[in-house]
Amino acid sequence: MTVNLSTDTRPSAGPAPAAVRRRRRRFDALPYALVTPLALFIVALALIPAGVTIVQSFYRVQELNPPTVFAGLENFRRLFGDSTIRASMENTGLYVVIGVILSTVLGIVMAVTLQRRFRGRSLLIAVLILPWALPGVVEGIVWTGIWDSNTGLLNSVLNSLHLISDYHVFLGQNRLLTIFAIELVQIWQMTPLSTLLILASLQNIPDELYEAAYLDGSSTWAAFRRITLPLARPGIAIAMVQALIATLNVFDQPYVLNGAAQAGASLTEQTYYVSFQNLDFGEGYALSLLITVATLVIALGVVKLVYRPVEY
Repeated sequence: MTVNLSTDTRPSAGPAPAAVRRRRRRFDALPYALVTPLALFIVALALIPAGVTIVQSFYRVQELNPPTVFAGLENFRRLFGDSTIRASMENTGLYVVIGVILSTVLGIVMAVTLQRRFRGRSLLIAVLILPWALPGVVEGIVWTGIWDSNTGLLNSVLNSLHLISDYHVFLGQNRLLTIFAIELVQIWQMTPLSTLLILASLQNIPDELYEAAYLDGSSTWAAFRRITLPLARPGIAIAMVQALIATLNVFDQPYVLNGAAQAGASLTEQTYYVSFQNLDFGEGYALSLLITVATLVIALGVVKLVYRPVEY
């Protein structure tokens, strides 16, 4: 009698490969369904006003002189023919130059200072963020107590030190002094963000690069020029772009500190005056479009000139 003791020890066949692939390819629509309404709302919130601005900038939209008719480039010709608008363009250019340069330089200095850990560093960063967190209107009100010609802190200090005999008017009379004083307030607001953006780039630089440079006899200044600045260029570019956008669209600080005085009026202020005081919305749309295009073009130029990809 022959007894067959052999057993089939092969593993049981699992699910068919096609079934596994079908399970892997199963599309889960729930995350997209949850995100889509918010995404559509954000896109509509950005695109609809932009589309209205572009279209209406070519129409004569005057509430006191209806109806709305197509005007072509007439709104833009009137803008460039207005001496007040041209003066505001020059003022805004000065805001941009002063603000971008000073906020970037101060941001680099502060970021390099905060690059290495030290006692109280976290507290210093927290205090540094406060000016950036304040609204522009609040900053304007705070700095009014410094620039005020009657009871301002600056006049009081200078008078106490016998550096001046009479209180001076810092805002509204001298154009360059007015622009510089107002832009200092905005720099006080922008510099913390510039510092954090540049600091984020500095944190990614390996310490080995500095150690190798010092072993080769490089000085601190040489390491800063040849390691820190080149490798921090992505953060510097982003910091410059955010400063550029803020200064090209400056409104709160000039309006609070300087009111309707033309000595330091910005283009964004003129958009408000043209649209809501003169009720010429077509020209206001055209000016808004010019500011947007200028912001986009100059920002792309800054990124092209400054930004460089970094590989470690």
